[in-house]
Amino acid sequence: MTRKAFVTGANGFVGRHLISQMVAQGWEIYALVRPGSETRQLRELGVHPVEAVMHELESVLQAMPPQCDGVFHLAGNTSMWHKQSEQQNRDNIGGTHCMVRAALEHNARRFVFTSSISSYGIHKGLIDERTIANPNPRINYSRSKYLAEQEVHKGVANGLDAVILNPCGILGAGDTHNWSQMIALIDQGKLPGVPPGGGNFCDVREVARAHLSAWEHGRKGENYILAGIEASFLELARTISHLLGKKAPRHTVPKLALKLAGRLYPVLSLISGEEPSVTPEKVQMLTHRVRADGTKAVEELGFDDQVPLEEMLQQCIDWMRANSMLKP
Repeated sequence: MTRKAFVTGANGFVGRHLISQMVAQGWEIYALVRPGSETRQLRELGVHPVEAVMHELESVLQAMPPQCDGVFHLAGNTSMWHKQSEQQNRDNIGGTHCMVRAALEHNARRFVFTSSISSYGIHKGLIDERTIANPNPRINYSRSKYLAEQEVHKGVANGLDAVILNPCGILGAGDTHNWSQMIALIDQGKLPGVPPGGGNFCDVREVARAHLSAWEHGRKGENYILAGIEASFLELARTISHLLGKKAPRHTVPKLALKLAGRLYPVLSLISGEEPSVTPEKVQMLTHRVRADGTKAVEELGFDDQVPLEEMLQQCIDWMRANSMLKP
């Protein structure tokens, strides 16, 4: 019997990998897209795009088919600028609230929510699923993802069978605006500096597989951290430089210099009107080394957290070259 899914964020980095794996497994897929979105690639894969406004309940109720085997809520607003906080709250908190309500009303069999390691906040020690979340209220992305998780837990209390995934830094083919930005800057010789923080990095293909494994094997109401290889940002930049054949950076940028940039760039954005490339929120995140333990996901979901950093980055570099995002 064909399994039926409703997916948000299908056009995103992880979403494209998940859709590809689901198509290979024979799922019938309905994908929520923003009104006016490009849907040609989804249709070519046999996916049914459905237009809806995610933070409007009636819109989501009309878009979501009844009795889906799986609702996969991947869409999220990742802005790290306080001026986007209001829209981010609508997207992340309001959107998740509507998705949970619709899943309950349409009797979805299981709900898989893509959160982030950021929802736990910044901790000095190793983060695992037992860590008490303490998101910095000044970093609205972290706060909004934490509050979005609370919407899922409310749904569980009302009978929703839901699982929450918390990926760390995701690397791989198809990345258009995350770590691919660092790769492009190093390729162009324009990387202004490397922040002194670090974290865990996981393979996008494994993150997509973890969504399907969570649907099949995850425990109701549980969080699963998708960790991966731990590395500093300096190690990441040096590995990218090696793979590109470029000169590797030797040192990190002092925290004070980054904090000053975090104050200056938003002022300059008043002239350009564009989101600044450096914000106080980004500085706060990038100057800490957030370490996570993904043992639970490895043991219960079969998540592979040992894909080498070089392999993940090479996948991204090859894809960027194939799409003319890097020099030949």
